[in-house]
Formats: sequence, structure tokens, C-alpha cells
Amino acid sequence: MYQIANTTDFTVFFPYVLGYMIIYMPTLALVNSVSFNQMDNPAQQFAKVRVFGTIGWIVSGLVISYFFMWDSEANVSQGVLKNTFLMSGIASLLLGIFSFTLPNTPPLSSKGNKVSISNILGLDALKLLKDRNFLLFFIASVLICIPLAFYYQHAGQFLGEIGVSNPIGKMTIGQASEVIFMLLLPWFFTKFGFKKTILFGMLAWTLRYFLFAHGNADDMVFMILIGIALHGICYDFFFVSGQIYTDTKAGMKYKSSAQGLITLATYGLGMLIGFWIAGQVTDMYALGENEHNWYSVWRVPSIFALVVTLVFAVLFKNEKIEYKK
Repeated sequence: MYQIANTTDFTVFFPYVLGYMIIYMPTLALVNSVSFNQMDNPAQQFAKVRVFGTIGWIVSGLVISYFFMWDSEANVSQGVLKNTFLMSGIASLLLGIFSFTLPNTPPLSSKGNKVSISNILGLDALKLLKDRNFLLFFIASVLICIPLAFYYQHAGQFLGEIGVSNPIGKMTIGQASEVIFMLLLPWFFTKFGFKKTILFGMLAWTLRYFLFAHGNADDMVFMILIGIALHGICYDFFFVSGQIYTDTKAGMKYKSSAQGLITLATYGLGMLIGFWIAGQVTDMYALGENEHNWYSVWRVPSIFALVVTLVFAVLFKNEKIEYKK
């Protein structure tokens, strides 16, 4: 992050970003694995821990938007953008130091279990794909990341192009919503079960992009703000629910490997395909420099998410969350 902040050449910038992400992304599965290993009932307990990650996201977004003024026209010429990377580097350093103060959480292999290459690489979790429901969930996780990529890659660009003021600040509405629905997630699990909860999340993606397609920066800006606020349902009800579901299917034996597998499906394979498709679609509807037919762009992920939702609703059999020991 420090090196990224101090480079102005893209040929140098990109390898640093790529290297950073290769190192960083595995920590997403690792932190889930460590968390689940400490919990007796993740469906009730995980959301209360995971919500603090969202609070951190909100704080960083507000700092970038209001303190570093990332949205201002002068930010590039004044080099203000580099402060975003410096903030990330400093936060990473502090987090790394803090991590040494955490309680000992030895892997299961240190308790007498035999370690194999298959176990280290997470290949043991592939056996979970023999379960029809988990296989359907795995495929749905890859596919739903295509609509997700449209939001991550183009929502800020969309808000800026159509003239919504302070777009980065407004996007933190989504994270505030995520906090609320994260805390409500255990209740939804208890009331509606896993299948209905995850279907709520899928349908929210369809509704969000419908609102984006028909909203504007003037009299219909409320549609865009509602679409942003749906992020709590979109993300929590599918991705966080999915991490908990994966933990229940894996049991103690494949717990860590399974989190790596589902992270590979979503943030690896799904996002790779999704970002490429999102870029192709957005380029297809470009009207000129910094101008796009956003109505047509947002229709694509909206319809795609609806199709995935309908297929999942028909093929996935409802089941209770039960923890395997």
C-alpha cells in the first residue's frame, strides 16, 4: 500500500495491486475459519462479530469522502488520492501488530490430526460438492457474483456520471444498512430458514438494479438511494448467510477448507468472471468519454440475478441448519 501510494506509473502500480490482493484475499477465508472455530452456534454468533468489519468499511469510506475529499475535482492534481492508500497501509500495519495480541487459535491439525497436502490446499472440501444442495449453492455463489461485480466495479462511476453529489459518502448508506441487517440475520435464520433468507438476498440484487436503471440524480434520486440501502440485504442475506451455511455443511473436519472453497467460488472465480462481464457490458453501452447508457447497463445484472434466483428457488431443497461436530 505504501509503494502504491508513491507511484504514478500504471505499469508499476498494477503489479503492486495484484501482489497485494494475492496476499490479502486469503485472509477473508482465514478470518472466517478462525471465527467459526471459536463459536458454538455461528448462525447466532457470527453476525455480531462480522458487523465490526462493516463498521470499519463505513469509517474508511467517510474518511476518504469527507477528509481526503476523494470526490473533489482537485484530488488528482493535488495528489490527495494517495492518502487513501497510505490510510490502508497504516491500518494494515496496526492490524498486523494487534493480531499478535490475540489469543492462541491453533489449527485442528495441531491436536493430533494427520496433515496432508490435500488438507493444506483445501481440496478435502471438494467432497462437499457431492451434496446436491451444497453443489447448487456453490454454483449460485459463482453466478450471483456477476451482478455483485457490476455494483463493486461501476456503482461509484455511475453515481459520478449522472451527477449525484458526494457519491462515495452516499455509498456508505449501503454499509450502514449492512450493519442493521447483519444484526437481524440471526432472527431471519430462525424465522424463515436458510433458503428463504438467501432468496431474499438474491431478489434484492434484482430490485437494486431495477431501481438504478430507473433512477436519476434529480426527482428520482430516492430510487438510487434505496438501491444503495439494499446492500445490507444483498450482501448479508446471501454472502454472510452462505458462509454460515458452508460452516454447517462442513462440520469440524472440513471447516477451514470449506471456507477457503466458498471464498474461491465467490471472490475468486465468481468475481473474476463478474468483473470481466461487467466491463464488457459497460463498454458495450458507452456513449462517449465518461458517458454510458446506464439504463441498459443495469438491466443486465437485474435480469441475470432474477434468473439465478428462480433457478435456485426451484432446485434447492430447504433444510434446517444443523451443526456437525
